[in-house]
Amino acid sequence: MTSRNSDHRSLNSPAGSLDSPARSLNSPAPSRRTVVKAAAATAALAPLAAAPLAHAAEGPAFHHGVASGDPLPDGVLLWTRVTPTPEATPGSGKGPDTEVSWQIAEDKGFTRIVGHGSTTARATADHTVKADVRGLSPATTYYFRFSVGGSADGSGGDGTPAHSPVGRTRTAPAHEAAAPGIRFGVVSCANWEAGYFSAYRHLAARTELDAVLHIGDYIYEYRSGEYPAAEYGVRQHEPRHEIVSLADYRTRHGAHKTDPDAQAMHAAHPLIAIWDDHEFADNTWSGGAVNHSPEAEGGWAQRMAAAKQAYFEWMPVRPSTEGTVYRRLRFGKLADLHLLDLRSFRSEQARFGSGDVDDPDRTITGRAQLDWLKAGLASSDASWKLVGTSVMISPVAFGSVPAHLLKPIAELLGLPREGLAVNGDQWDGYTDDRKELISHLVDKAIRNTVFLTGDIHMAWANDVPVRAATYPGSPSAATEFVVTSVTSDNVDDILHVAPHTLSLVAVGAVKAANRHVKWLDMDSHGYGVLDVTTERSQMDYFVLSDRKDPEATSKWARSYRTLSGTQRVERAYSPVR
Repeated sequence: MTSRNSDHRSLNSPAGSLDSPARSLNSPAPSRRTVVKAAAATAALAPLAAAPLAHAAEGPAFHHGVASGDPLPDGVLLWTRVTPTPEATPGSGKGPDTEVSWQIAEDKGFTRIVGHGSTTARATADHTVKADVRGLSPATTYYFRFSVGGSADGSGGDGTPAHSPVGRTRTAPAHEAAAPGIRFGVVSCANWEAGYFSAYRHLAARTELDAVLHIGDYIYEYRSGEYPAAEYGVRQHEPRHEIVSLADYRTRHGAHKTDPDAQAMHAAHPLIAIWDDHEFADNTWSGGAVNHSPEAEGGWAQRMAAAKQAYFEWMPVRPSTEGTVYRRLRFGKLADLHLLDLRSFRSEQARFGSGDVDDPDRTITGRAQLDWLKAGLASSDASWKLVGTSVMISPVAFGSVPAHLLKPIAELLGLPREGLAVNGDQWDGYTDDRKELISHLVDKAIRNTVFLTGDIHMAWANDVPVRAATYPGSPSAATEFVVTSVTSDNVDDILHVAPHTLSLVAVGAVKAANRHVKWLDMDSHGYGVLDVTTERSQMDYFVLSDRKDPEATSKWARSYRTLSGTQRVERAYSPVR
């Protein structure tokens, strides 16, 4: 077991263990809502809630919790952020470099420590640290913590160490193992100002999850009071202005890591994350964004570089030399998970009515990433090919949606209010890439491909048709499960009406115009739980009682599944137990 680590470098890393381009080519939450309360949602979680603010006044502290991510059969990435001195707040650039030790154990009491090491929290990395631990056993639960002071093996050394909260993590099954099942929480679109992160709290309470998959929009870049308007928000961003600089993005990430529900989720499960646009700016493409003004905000390349640096510092994601998050993780012979980056390489969104959506020279993936995805799908021997795509791949036309409902739907999807049937920010705006990918699935007879999607603040269950115009007379090449937002506005929020009072009419019109859409919920906030066995992949959709209630409850809403070999979605009438 590896017992040494240095800044952000992986140790003893076997070639090919993580298939990625790098290897293959402070606004505190309400005080009454503490980490202890969030993590104590079940008795099993209660022991993880160590006090993170001890030593806060006089010395180093762990104000931002702990996290783990990107599980492998023999390892996992551990993360924390140390505040070495009170003035060393996120984005400040202040505070001394500080040695941080880590331990990983088979038990939450750390009586069976299987690995330990140390690294340095540097001001140049905003005092964030990562330990890429290897030498672990497959499909095994571990507990980890960080400390400042004392010694790496926990013996105390010259003084009593300041410990972080305890985190729990889990490794993936061995590559060739016949894993009986895997289960992921699935989330996207968590806008700090729009509501509380209760979805994270409910996922933290589920002790059976192998990981949580975050499909994008972990943070939002807007200034405070812009989205939603100040009168509808529940708390304010830090910093208050739109984030543009490296210090800004660091501060925004740091604020999110103070949320008790986010801390509980990160302490309970490894995270597998990709970014979407709001980690940068609204409707990002390779050369700019809708929400970026070069005249007022400087060069786009500098802003994107700053956002990526902060992301890799603050998220439990292995850093890539190419500055991308597309990569592949394997969960035994049951599933390969292909994770996409649909912002770094895409062409600018097409002007509506221009016909450019069909231009073969335009791309959403970039040539290298599309070839990587196609090759990975064709060579996979896993029962299921899961694809994390931040924006929806299924085509959507809007038919005869009533005018009073078309406006808020257009606002969510980036459509012109006249109701043209394409969302230029999704795969609908890049039809040649989609056609090439779907043709590849058909030509290579690739079965059991499931796209996992977020972005549009609605929940969907779709077949992915080969030709939408003739479906269901023509076949489906894959299926798609789309999860709604954790907090970000959807139709009833934009209209400021009770859920489902108006949108049911729009749902009927959308389904009538898109026969491959099996289910659509335009109004709820919540999360998904994806359960995969050799026989089927099933998404259970859960909705929150009220995104603005810090104690919001959660209930099951619907379930849809894809049976092995069918390439079709069907309703399941109960959640997986």
